[in-house]
Amino acid sequence: MIAMASFQDNEHVLCFHGPLIYDAKILKSEIRDGSEGSSPFYLVHYKGWKQTWDEWVPESRILKNTDENRQRADDLKRTSEKKASTNKKAGTIEKKATHDNGTDRGKKRVRDSLFDKEEDFLRRLEIKIPIPDKLKVQLVDDWEYVTKSQMLVSLPRSQNVVDVLNMYRDEYRKTHEGRMVEINDEVIEGLKIYFDKALGNILLYRFERQQYVDLKKKYSDKPMSELYGPEHLLRLFVQLPQLIAHTNMDQDAVNLLRDQLVDILAWMNKMHGTLFAPAYTQATPGYLMTQKTN
Repeated sequence: MIAMASFQDNEHVLCFHGPLIYDAKILKSEIRDGSEGSSPFYLVHYKGWKQTWDEWVPESRILKNTDENRQRADDLKRTSEKKASTNKKAGTIEKKATHDNGTDRGKKRVRDSLFDKEEDFLRRLEIKIPIPDKLKVQLVDDWEYVTKSQMLVSLPRSQNVVDVLNMYRDEYRKTHEGRMVEINDEVIEGLKIYFDKALGNILLYRFERQQYVDLKKKYSDKPMSELYGPEHLLRLFVQLPQLIAHTNMDQDAVNLLRDQLVDILAWMNKMHGTLFAPAYTQATPGYLMTQKTN
């Protein structure tokens, strides 16, 4: 089947770059052949960015310029700004402590840090973990189910995060051995830890927070990775580029990790029909009341 481009030259769109979504314009498109067949790629220019940031991206990173997608972009931006504000407060405290010690070097470091902040942020965005097409659609549907239709994933999930990652690990071991298996084991265990730590902070939509609180009380002896499923695990992959950017890993380690993560996503994409079976239910009237009173 010949792949067809869904977007037109000069069309104004929204485009993922790292964990955020930006206004962009399609300059041109082309069909490229890959291991899974042909697919469209687009040369995009980001509004307000220098031409040097123009890049070719797969169709999976592009969204139609609709009100709903712009709302999603705004939600991601607010989350990012909230984190930046928290980091800024921490920096202010450090600056005050330096001032109280009677030195000026700390002030200069803070000023230099502010000047370098945008460039540093853009460098972080270069860590890219492409989301396959089916999973990109899953993320959009997931957002609409929860934020628009006020639905919740039925929890505990029959196929939880630990189950999903262990299934992938078993599949990986069929074609790999030795050091690669050891690395894969480390990545899988790391993802479980990341998920448990990140869930309550950055992976939940506001409508889901009461469900999270209730589960924490009811299953206080269980990690969240044994209660939540692939829907929330997939959200973690959207956040991982930003999380990895804040680690001290060298480039070789980052590349190795990224290859592992891309392989996991490819497997989840292949297993989409099995992993993402219908799991959403309408919130009960009692739950909706808790949202009104919070």
